Amino acid sequence: MSKNKPTPGSYASPPCLAHEIDPTYFDPLGVDAQQARDVARWRKAERARLLTERTALSVDTRKAAAIAIADHLEHLLAQRFDTLNGLTISAWWPIKAEIDLRFWLAKLAKRGARAALPLVTTKNAPLTFREWTPQTRMTRGFWNIPVPAEGADIVPDITLSPVVGWDGAGFRLGYGGGYFDRTLAAIAPPPMAIGIGLDAARITTIFPQPHDIAMHAIITQSGIAKQEQI
Repeated sequence: MSKNKPTPGSYASPPCLAHEIDPTYFDPLGVDAQQARDVARWRKAERARLLTERTALSVDTRKAAAIAIADHLEHLLAQRFDTLNGLTISAWWPIKAEIDLRFWLAKLAKRGARAALPLVTTKNAPLTFREWTPQTRMTRGFWNIPVPAEGADIVPDITLSPVVGWDGAGFRLGYGGGYFDRTLAAIAPPPMAIGIGLDAARITTIFPQPHDIAMHAIITQSGIAKQEQI
């Protein structure tokens, strides 16, 4: 396949029923305020549970997962693109026991691709991105996360995003700020969106809301858990 970007990802579709929310009144396409509050409370509790479980994993376990995920990521990208040359791939600076793929990102420049990291430049607005290499001077950004200290804004062709939780439809449970969904909605044409997480982070549904955007693929240490045909 060429470097052409994929078509836009799917927006929220009706979620599976779950025991936490009464299916007699849950409408995934509705905007009922009480439903939204119920979903928000459920997500907060589920997020806390998943983060606690992830934090309990050993460093060696997370490192082994990262190596396996990088291998599966290579396989997926080889299926979709003839070459990475000329592509910009965004990822993240790991916090809260997230999978650390910086070792993989650091090798992109030798393949003609650019690695990018996100920045919060305006609160509750889409993220911006700057190029990153191991030599990039970093500064503390929003939430005290290291970000490139300088450089022009760039637009990713592929976005890698850590997931706290994920479901079989490709929806991701993040930290609740909504930044990644806003970013995907704002980039045109949209990038190929890939969620990165652990097998144990899979849940039945995140109860997707109208603003939630499904990933084109979800990759875990076991392989490509979900892949949209694009």
